[in-house]
Amino acid sequence: MTAPGTRVGAPAPAEDTDDLDVEEALALVREPKDDSSAPGPSHEPPAGAADPGRHERHRATPWGRAREIAARAARSGARREPVSVRLGDALGLVLAAPLDALTDLPSFDTSAMDGWAVAGPGPWEVREAGVLAGHAQPDPLTDGEAVRIATGARIPADTTAVLRSEHGRTDAQGRLHATREAAHGQDIRPRGQECRSGDQLLPVGTLVTPAVLGLAAAAGYDTVTAVPRPRVEVLVLGDELLGEGLPHDGLVRDALGPMLPPWLRALGADVVAVRRIGDDARALRKAVTGSAADLVVTTGGTAAGPVDHVHPTLERIGAELLVDGVKVRPGHPMLLARLDEGRHLVGLPGNPLAAVSGLLTLAEPLLRTLAARPAPEPYTLPLREAVQGHPHDTRLIPVVLRGDRAVPLHYNGPAMLRGIAAADALAVVPPGGAGQGAETELLDLPWAAAGIGVCFT
Repeated sequence: MTAPGTRVGAPAPAEDTDDLDVEEALALVREPKDDSSAPGPSHEPPAGAADPGRHERHRATPWGRAREIAARAARSGARREPVSVRLGDALGLVLAAPLDALTDLPSFDTSAMDGWAVAGPGPWEVREAGVLAGHAQPDPLTDGEAVRIATGARIPADTTAVLRSEHGRTDAQGRLHATREAAHGQDIRPRGQECRSGDQLLPVGTLVTPAVLGLAAAAGYDTVTAVPRPRVEVLVLGDELLGEGLPHDGLVRDALGPMLPPWLRALGADVVAVRRIGDDARALRKAVTGSAADLVVTTGGTAAGPVDHVHPTLERIGAELLVDGVKVRPGHPMLLARLDEGRHLVGLPGNPLAAVSGLLTLAEPLLRTLAARPAPEPYTLPLREAVQGHPHDTRLIPVVLRGDRAVPLHYNGPAMLRGIAAADALAVVPPGGAGQGAETELLDLPWAAAGIGVCFT
């Protein structure tokens, strides 16, 4: 495993390096060896032999620090130019320019209710032709005169108030009487009540929600200026993966190919391509070096097996490893590399839940920062039951939210998706575990608001 913050294949930097970012990336805590979890003497390495797990723990980056490095890596590239985006394509983007009103809102006096526009005190003589929304300016009213009016219609000049339909009646002569007094200006929305032309409606950095799209349209916009979506290319590695049908003859279905693209889109990315590479080192190198995406995401091949080609490929192309292994379970073999200025690669483990862990640990903070989205406010909830921890690493455990408690889910092994498919969030369990009732940090999942009511506990 190569020390993070160094060029793959280059000498490791001295401990007194002046590069603050590299120093932070290398700020790893050496932990004393803990033999208390060893089942017995047969599990000890032979005398003089290296302890691979111990070495891995020392070189891997703590989980929280890995997320910080990923966010900082996104800020280190060239400034991304804002783009003009049509309203229909802007949902989820972040405003790169303030949203200033292009017109008064409303742009003319309008009726807030269905009823009658009336002038002066009643009773009123009612005109035959009413006033509907979307029509030109109606003729002015004179005292003692009324006209039927629809919500949103332009108010005739010299109107005193709008009398709601339920607050008026007509007599046998057709005259209108109020059954409840209408105050001067009642149910009239005056021009500029919400804003005047040139007023700032929303500042730079606002997330474009459906409500923002509606406001922009009302204020006269056809497009908004926004931070562009980060472009992501997904490379699915592994000769053992099937694209369809049932597993057979040692082959398994590819779960990450269908899962990652929509998840990345939910994180604000523009997934430009999903390619199956297999276990072909040459094809992997060609795909990585030929990609124009801001982020390349690979699946599998991040460990040290005979067909794990990610590390050798990064070494050959001179990439800079920023994170090489994270102290988290599942997903510890994940990595983050800088390919060149403004381009990065996140290597996810091949096991599905381990890949989710890598996605939320490294890809989410990097993509969020590239897209200029604000970081979510951290929050905690007590666990409904105790969760066993790893002796040295953080654990990410799928949970469902039930009232003011987080309920841990079963089926949370690195190769399992049954738990995460029913989850609302991931609980961040510190080394050593968390007891029943322990306040535990939660990472929300993109679909948490959907209210999936399945619970495998």
